[in-house]
Amino acid sequence: MSFFVTKADGAYSLTTAGYVAVAVILVALIVVAALLAKREKKEKKKIGTKQLVVCAMAVALAMVTSMLKIYSFPFGGSVTLFSMLFICFVGYLYGPATGMLTGAAYGVLQLLIEPYIYFPLQVLVDYPLAFGALGLSGCFSKSKHGLVKGYLFGVLARYVFAVISGWLFFGEYAWDGWAALPYSLVYNGCYIFAEAALTVLVLSIPAVSKAMKKVKITAVN
Repeated sequence: MSFFVTKADGAYSLTTAGYVAVAVILVALIVVAALLAKREKKEKKKIGTKQLVVCAMAVALAMVTSMLKIYSFPFGGSVTLFSMLFICFVGYLYGPATGMLTGAAYGVLQLLIEPYIYFPLQVLVDYPLAFGALGLSGCFSKSKHGLVKGYLFGVLARYVFAVISGWLFFGEYAWDGWAALPYSLVYNGCYIFAEAALTVLVLSIPAVSKAMKKVKITAVN
């Protein structure tokens, strides 16, 4: 473990080998996500390149918009400029398996750029699992208003992992008089659902909804 991370002041930080390992995992997840998308759509081989590009672009856009923070909370978490939407959109396009792998890749990239490591298990819950859960949006890919339904489902799934992490690993930061679980429920709900509400509001704009449908047609055909 010390080959990939070092511990100081109660927290872990990645070593050079750790950064390399995380980068390799990131690339592998995106490639596998694209291959799964190709398999699910049963398209010709050349289409796999398009799916790889779409997944990679979604991760890049999610990363950029995650840095455009409307509001940051003191102990982690922020309301961003619709960053969760891009990962959920991949699930909506290609199904939950591809969506979850793309989300996990995004989580690994978040770990690479802004590592917040206190416990090894916390890293798994906070990064690949929490962000990978956004890809469950694909469960509603064929449903009417599937993007909005899927987005809300993916966000709810991410919220579950965020609550688990806050409850198990960060309960010491709970407000005075609050137990760890209710604190985590409220704290994580504030930023996750605030961003979700803003995103759904934007998606309800007819011009935006129409544009997203056009993007889907281009991405899957």
